[in-house]
Amino acid sequence: MKTGHDPEGWARLRFAIIGPLLAAPPKQGELRKQLQVLSRRHWRHPVNGTDIHFSYSTIERWFYIARKSSDPVRALQRVRRGDAGRARRLTALQCQSLRAQYRDHPGWTIQLHYDNLQALSGEDKSLQIVPSYATIRRYMKAQGLHRKRRPKRDTVGAKRAEQRLENREVRSYEADYVHSLWHGDFHHGSRQVLLPSGRWVTPLLLGIIDDHSRLLCHLQWYLDETAETLVHGLSQALQKRALPRAFMTDNGAAMQAEEFRSGLHELGILHETTLPYSPYQNAKQEVFWATLEGRLMAMLETVKDLTLERLNEVTQAWVELDYHQNKHSEIGMTPIERYMNAKNVGRDCPDSSTLRQVFRCTVTRRQRRSDGTLSLAGKRFEVPDCYRHIEQPCVRYARWDLSSVDLIDPRTKQILSPLYPLDKIANASGLRRARMTAEATNNTLSTSTEGTSELPPLLRKLMADYAATGLPPAYLPKTNNEETDS
Repeated sequence: MKTGHDPEGWARLRFAIIGPLLAAPPKQGELRKQLQVLSRRHWRHPVNGTDIHFSYSTIERWFYIARKSSDPVRALQRVRRGDAGRARRLTALQCQSLRAQYRDHPGWTIQLHYDNLQALSGEDKSLQIVPSYATIRRYMKAQGLHRKRRPKRDTVGAKRAEQRLENREVRSYEADYVHSLWHGDFHHGSRQVLLPSGRWVTPLLLGIIDDHSRLLCHLQWYLDETAETLVHGLSQALQKRALPRAFMTDNGAAMQAEEFRSGLHELGILHETTLPYSPYQNAKQEVFWATLEGRLMAMLETVKDLTLERLNEVTQAWVELDYHQNKHSEIGMTPIERYMNAKNVGRDCPDSSTLRQVFRCTVTRRQRRSDGTLSLAGKRFEVPDCYRHIEQPCVRYARWDLSSVDLIDPRTKQILSPLYPLDKIANASGLRRARMTAEATNNTLSTSTEGTSELPPLLRKLMADYAATGLPPAYLPKTNNEETDS
């Protein structure tokens, strides 16, 4: 059965009926007999596919119309009504009232507009009788008076975004090369996971996708949406794939954190943000969420006692062996094929230590003269004695990791010295070193062996050999309460 609207269907049917008469004109006196034969036949309806027949006079009219025209198919098309596109049953006053209602209440349904127009006609007799709901619906659709969803937040920014979407066209786009643009966003899962504490929580999924190839650079479930979580996931994506040229996110708190923005700047990655209240600019990410919910999460509907670790394991397997291997309708190939074959503008990613250092914020603190300390995140850190002359030291750190705090040169951004928390118990021993001048310290820094973060050569070799095996560390990391509180 043929479905949908086919404007040429009726013309083709009519031409199929009378076409043989035009190709082989009947002899004189036989036209009537042939038209009677055609009127007794059944034909297939061009819209719904049912059987239909036409009268003798109808077929005769079609024959003479087509014979007189140089384009018989066009001549047999249905003639557009002279009042098409106009509301015949709606008066000018009713149209004006509908438009006024829509201007004041664009979020109303058509049914609500119809009911209010009926109530208004009861109060104002000049509106006359309101036509049917179908008439009101056709008129509003023809005039583009579609229902507008109310913004989630009734703020100036939300209203401005709604007005921009209404007045500016929206077009799809695609980056030219692999790693030219990445998208990153969090997605609230549809399933809960069971924590070791026995609590059920709804996890969030961090997804980072390449714009050109639609390949998932990294995908991982977390329990929160913080800058630390975002940096943790992005660092894995960078090390698994490459350094992209640009990274697009929304305007969430995690994406606006100084550590995250500073890290992208240090790595030479352009941070692009979507316009406020405009998630359609990150549409590729939204489309992937729908794919994930329709396939992966649908298969997990009956799985009980789902943990975060198990969910992450299943997600990694599904991404690599299902999503990356299936043909994508937009690009006409699998994401992994396009990723491997398209031109790549990515750059080599630095090591883990460098990534930890770049995703930090830079702040200035006032040094206390009495004991040479500064306050950072509610804790006091000791400044080396050779830098006691700096009144406002420049410090670089991440708010979620106070174990790595560095004193830097504000002009060159070079690390001068690591800073460590004040140890009051050790200071109670009464042992004090002699004060050192800045010049003397510079001469002894290169030969000092009191403390270093470098491992001995043998341990460095053992660590490299262990990493080359590909085996994970043989222990289960556990987050202590003290680390969580900090």
